Amino acid sequence: MPNSARSPQTRLFLPRALARKIGVAVPLLLGLIALGRPAAVQAQETTSEEQMRRVEVKEGEVLVGTIVSEDDEEVVLRTDRLGEVTLKRANIKSIDQVDPSRIRDGEYWFPNPQSTRYLFAPNAIGIRKGEGYYQNTWVLFNNVNYGVSNHFSIGAGTVPIFLFGAEALPLWVLPKVSVSTPQQNLHVAGGALLGGVVGEGGGGLGLLYGNATVGSRDHNATVGLGYGYVGDEVSDRPVVNISGMTRIGKKTYLISENYIFPDAGVVSLGLRWAPENFVLDVALFRPLEETGVLVAWPWLGVTVPFGG
Repeated sequence: MPNSARSPQTRLFLPRALARKIGVAVPLLLGLIALGRPAAVQAQETTSEEQMRRVEVKEGEVLVGTIVSEDDEEVVLRTDRLGEVTLKRANIKSIDQVDPSRIRDGEYWFPNPQSTRYLFAPNAIGIRKGEGYYQNTWVLFNNVNYGVSNHFSIGAGTVPIFLFGAEALPLWVLPKVSVSTPQQNLHVAGGALLGGVVGEGGGGLGLLYGNATVGSRDHNATVGLGYGYVGDEVSDRPVVNISGMTRIGKKTYLISENYIFPDAGVVSLGLRWAPENFVLDVALFRPLEETGVLVAWPWLGVTVPFGG
């Protein structure tokens, strides 16, 4: 919050009870990320094929295997599940080489369709050029993000409160710049949520942030700092974000997104179900301070990727 909005009683440090709870939450988050690492290691150790192909036919079926033979009319593909399959080229939509690490127990694990964002907070991994996604949370909150390049993305969002008779319309813009190491295991990013209300006077409000992410698109952990602002006033103390995700199955991920405010905190645990072209997030958020009868509040989000 801006300086003018803080009361004189605002404390400069986290309460001891809150600090102890955060001390418990952080190791749990790190354990969550470590949970997914053995599967990735196993995939690389047990997969020796270097010329695996992913073949998508026009009816929508996808087959993964090695090409036994091919000519202008047909492609013969050897698969673990069906043996040798002969496909007419006229029925083939695409043939792509497959990263061997994506073959696990003879099955193809498609790339994470939402690798750059947790439940709400972004990580430092960049959206690939030409790719993007639409995200909806609780029906009302809408975001669209698009990769202009591999290092820069732009997004926008709104809540259509005009549907309820309101004349004002909240809008926000989401620029993000990302840089990764050549090994693609360390990423840093800076961005903002630049908000305002169309139809009302006054200045804008939003958040300026920077974060760092360690890991891959399937298994990663992020630490970020964000400074909120209202009008011309910027908070002099940051909000800390500690989040992570780990892939535990072909279509499932565990996610934890946590915030440390100057005098409070929020932790969460969620499950992501993600077929190749669709993402469903369900989670529970819980404040760390005592809240009486409130135990946790739910999260429901849907993401549809596009491009690529």
